[in-house]
Amino acid sequence: MAESGRLIILSGPSGAGKSTVVRRLLERCDLPLELSVSATTRPARPGEVDGRDYHFVSKERFRQMRESGEFLECKEVFGRDWYGTLHKQVDAGLAAGKWIILEIDVQGALSVMEVRQDTLSFFIRPESQEELANRLRSRGTDDEAAILRRLEVAAEELQALQRYNFEIVNRTVEQSVDEICQKLMQYSHGAKHA
Repeated sequence: MAESGRLIILSGPSGAGKSTVVRRLLERCDLPLELSVSATTRPARPGEVDGRDYHFVSKERFRQMRESGEFLECKEVFGRDWYGTLHKQVDAGLAAGKWIILEIDVQGALSVMEVRQDTLSFFIRPESQEELANRLRSRGTDDEAAILRRLEVAAEELQALQRYNFEIVNRTVEQSVDEICQKLMQYSHGAKHA
């Protein structure tokens, strides 16, 4: 049975601006886009809402979900917290004709691309490692050791760039959103005639 929706991955290094780009893309792009809400074991940050930003679950509940195969992909990040994409949320959205966006890290993206070859994937990155370091420090959510670890991971993640359909250098949010939306619209027109 053919799915009527599309699966889209937006990933890249931590601090590349993915969340901001996704928020604006959902507001501005004239397609039936829907963000898949990931599950996580990390505590909610101020202003985050369960079910909107993440599905916040205990480590024990996450383990049960993992063991029962509820995740399209999942992983432990920086040895602290787990994150995962729920099969049922993705499948329900696609069946309803939505273009489901997965905003996930590079490792998760590669896992999904292994099992879902129909994915449109975008690697979002800043112009340079220096810019990435500035963004991570300005967020104020990590200590210096964590920032240095994130920068190491980002350098490794860049090695996966050729596995993606598109590279987006996030100079400005508006430019990145325009670029992604234009690419998606090309697939939309192709899909209508398929």
